[in-house]
Amino acid sequence: MFFTANDIPEIMGKVNEDENRSKISIRAESIEEAYELFNGLSAGSQIEMPFAENPDGTYFAIFRGKFGIECMFKFDPNNKRQ
Repeated sequence: MFFTANDIPEIMGKVNEDENRSKISIRAESIEEAYELFNGLSAGSQIEMPFAENPDGTYFAIFRGKFGIECMFKFDPNNKRQ
């Protein structure tokens, strides 16, 4: 699993409230890990994009947790290093 996070500091000016929140990006090493993490962490959250296969063969999903943190999940079966 690869994990990154970011936030927008106040010095960058005002932005939309939904975009001025912390974001977390998670890349799974296997499709099983991706589903397990997404299903476990998104329980009780607002699903913005369900975990599904994209036309390019990658998988992606987004949910917003109860504290407003947006979590993005990705799995690319062609990328062995994730």
